[in-house]
This record gives sequence, structure tokens and C-alpha cells, in this order.
Amino acid sequence: MISYPDSYYAASANRASNYSELKGEVTADICVVGGGYSGLSTAIALQEKGYQVVLLEAANIGFGASGRNGGQLVNSFSRDIDHIEKHYGMDTAKAMGDMAFEGADCIRDLIKRYNIECDYKQGGFFAAFTDKQMKGLEHKQALWQRYGNNKLEMVSGKDLKTIVDTNAYVGGLVDQHCGHIHPLKLALGEAAALSSIGGQIFEQSKVIKIDEVKQGLNESVVVKTANGQVSAKTLVLAGNAYMGGLSPELSKKSMPCGTQIVTTEVLPEALTKSLIPSQYCVEDVNYKLDYYRITADNRLLFGGGVTYGGGDPASIKNFLKPHIDKIFPAMKDYKIDYAWGGDFLLTMSRLPQLGRMGSNIYYAQGYSGHGVNTSHLAGKLLAETIHGEHSRFEVFANLPHYNFPGGRMLRVPAVMMGAWYYGLRDKLGI
Repeated sequence: MISYPDSYYAASANRASNYSELKGEVTADICVVGGGYSGLSTAIALQEKGYQVVLLEAANIGFGASGRNGGQLVNSFSRDIDHIEKHYGMDTAKAMGDMAFEGADCIRDLIKRYNIECDYKQGGFFAAFTDKQMKGLEHKQALWQRYGNNKLEMVSGKDLKTIVDTNAYVGGLVDQHCGHIHPLKLALGEAAALSSIGGQIFEQSKVIKIDEVKQGLNESVVVKTANGQVSAKTLVLAGNAYMGGLSPELSKKSMPCGTQIVTTEVLPEALTKSLIPSQYCVEDVNYKLDYYRITADNRLLFGGGVTYGGGDPASIKNFLKPHIDKIFPAMKDYKIDYAWGGDFLLTMSRLPQLGRMGSNIYYAQGYSGHGVNTSHLAGKLLAETIHGEHSRFEVFANLPHYNFPGGRMLRVPAVMMGAWYYGLRDKLGI
């Protein structure tokens, strides 16, 4: 049995129910592989449209990045809309820009409609260390306002202390359209929502083989696990960084990257309110960024760093504690209760990959660090296109989905060299 990592999220999620392993044969309209946000949001949207959906998860719901991430609802994409304008044209940028803030709304809609308790709080802050970074955030504000996000405010000087009380930053950008959640509670709540409307969920049901079946003009799939199989008209692959070798074609287009998070002991309430008076989630704007927030039970949750190719450093605590102490010297004597890591999926373009293989196998992957919001948008778009509404899905499907050159042996050091360069620029402030 594959269990959750020893994380704060797993310890505090209060998981109410387990889903059985797939045994025997099941028939469905749609089979979804992956019990994270991509798979869950796709499955809910399709079940709501009247399809019979079966979701297969190799471990437990939210086992991967969906149950381990920083819990921040960050808008737009890992490559922002101005980059898309420059490299893919204004038509593509306009279409993607119109969807850049939709993922957070999808999450809030699910929370409201299905009464999901996941510690949601509104508001986020992008923090700048330098005046140059402040100019970059002013550009972001103007860009996002042009695409409809008018819940933005630049902050500096004495007003900064009302957001986050540290001398590390010169200012930043408040985004009231984002927020933060307990990510594993959200995933489990979405699973409960899917089950409540008739969707079937099977855990501990790793897919080991996919057979494509053609009978005349009709195509279907048989999805096999160790002890069962699902026969379906349509398949959605939504395992992201935890797909393993199930689809070599998709593996060539992406690379797992690890990120790490720690959570402190429970802090005095007065201290948490003094550290982050706004109670927003915070992330800096360095290339290799740090991100943090206060949890519902008054802990400081702090994440950062990247390990290319996946996995964790030898000691996550020793890696991240100096980052915390730099931002909040008052935290020096408080201990860390939990430390864990997890993988997200990086693409060459840093843009999400949504596409189709053949006529009835769909996929979504590669959110490149912006997965909480974008995965929920992806689920909505997958459901739309399977239901026959193709236009918005095709915007992403028509983007080039590059293979990493040279396979894993070359892609890891190549990306590490690029990250070293940008990390050096962060340190030098250039």
C-alpha cells in the first residue's frame, strides 16, 4: 500500500473515508487516470455533464503534488501573458489571457457548491527584494489589468508592514483575486464531491497497461490494473509528475522537479499576526523563489528550492531553515515539526500541455509550478472538449509541446545550468 508522505497536510487533513481498490471489470463512459486536481476537476465536470466517470489513483487521493504543494492560488501561467504575446502571437495571448484568472474561480466555485472545508483565505502578495523587481511587478499589474484582473495594488514603504513584517523586501504587489487553501483537504473534498454525484473512485489501483480497441469506426480503451480493468469510450491521463512510465510519449515532453516545504510548531497567535498581518500567502519574485503563509492552526508553512529531476535534498529542514530566518529573524528559536517534498512537472516552454493522442485519449500535464489554479482550468477545458466544445481546449493543444532533447541524461544538467544562471542573477540583483 502506498501511503501519504509524513507531511503537515497528511497529519491535519482528517481524511474521512477510503476508496476501495479496483477489482474485477468495470465499464464507464470516461476513465480518468490520476487522483490529483487535474483528474478530479476533469471527472467532476464530466460527471456533472451526464457522463459516467471512473477515476483510478495509484496511491491515495491527493498523493502527488495536489496534496503536497504550498497551497497558493497563483494566477496566470508559469510563462506570463506578455511572453505568450511575444512568442505565440496576440490571438493566442488574448485567448490564454482570457483564461489566466479562471482557475482560481473554478476552485472557489467547487468550494462553494460542494461545501468543501479546506481553510480557504483570500489574498496573496508578490514580494520584491529590489527596485528592479518592483518595476517588474508594476509591469505585471498593468499586464494583468489589461486582461481583466482589477484586484491588484502595489505596496511599498510603511504600507508594506501591513502585509508582511520583514525588512527583506522593498515592496510588492497584492492580488486579491488569489488566495490560499489546505491542498490535501481540497483534493479530498473534490473526491467526496465526485462520489456524491455518482462518480466512481478507486485508490491503490495503479494502471499498468492501456489497450486501445478499434471495432469498425468505434474506438475504446481498456485500462488495466493489477486486479481489475476499466472499459471506457474515452481516457484522460492526468497523473502529471507521478505518471511513471505509463506514457513514454508524454514523459519525453516533461521533467519532474522537486520542491520542498516545512511547517513550524504551532506559534503564538500574536506572533503569526505580527509576521503576516494581512494573513495573505506570500511568494517572492526570484527565479528560484520562496513562498509561505500561516496555516489555520497558526503554523508558519514555508517552501522553496528546486531539485531538477525530482527528489529531495539530504535535509529539507537544514535547507529551508536559513531561508525562514532571513525573512523572519524572530523565528530563529522556533522548531520545525514537519518537512516534506514532492514533484511538479516542468515543460520546455514552461507552459501547460493539454492535448489528445488519437481520437479518444486526452492528457493534461506540465503546469511548471503553477499547478493549483491551472490544473482546475485544465479539468474544465478537458471536459468541454470531450463534450464537443473544442475552441478553448484547442488554444492549449495547438501550442508546441516540445520534447526535452537528449532524454533525462541531458535534460537535467541542461535545466540546472539555466537555473544556476538565473539563481546567480537573483543573488546579484541584476
